[in-house]
Order: sequence, then C-alpha cells, then structure tokens
Amino acid sequence: MIEQLPTLPAGVLGFRMRDLVTAQDYESVMVPDIEAAFALNPKLRLVVHVGDDFVGFAPGAMWDDVKLGFRHISGWERTALVTDVGWIRVMSSMFGFAMPTQFKLFTNAEFEEAVRWVASP
Repeated sequence: MIEQLPTLPAGVLGFRMRDLVTAQDYESVMVPDIEAAFALNPKLRLVVHVGDDFVGFAPGAMWDDVKLGFRHISGWERTALVTDVGWIRVMSSMFGFAMPTQFKLFTNAEFEEAVRWVASP
C-alpha cells in the first residue's frame, strides 16, 4: 500500500509505503500525484518513507518505480528515503549515487530531519 504523506511543506511531495506494495499502488497513488506535481513544477522534491510495517514489493512494483523515475529523469531535485528496512538501506547505499537527484538516506527516527533537508533551499 502507498499513501500520500499529509502536512509536508509547500513544494514537497511525500509517500509512505507499508504492507505489500503493488504495481497498482504505483499506478493509482504515486503516478497521478507525481504527474500532477510535475505539471505545476519542473523540479520535484520527494520524501519516501518505508516503515517497519512494510513487507515487500509485489511482482511488477519495482519495475513501475524504475519507469516512474526515468520518465522524469531530469526533474528530481532532491529525494529523501526514510527507512530502517535493512535490504532497502543497503540497496540505496549501493545505488543512491546513480539516482538523478540529490539523494539522502535517513532512519525512521530521522523522519523530521529528512523533511527539513528536502524542503531546505
């Protein structure tokens, strides 16, 4: 499941991933919100929180994530990933440098710091 994060600063879009994340979650929640944000602004600041209640990605969900990232490859200004999920932290540490954005990894306890970092000028 993917939910939009409420009450973020202006210009910051955020999502929380929990339970099992499916391709349908991307298509019904993330894609419309991100496309709407890009229609208003050529650059996007993003917070993604993968909480302790996250159990994994269904087949196809990771591919939708990759497609969404590449569709707007030059539009990602700053991205914060907030998670304590071990394998996601390892993968992000290994491949974060290749993301077309300023990217920073935070723990769940650092959620507020992540939001401040993404929103800062």
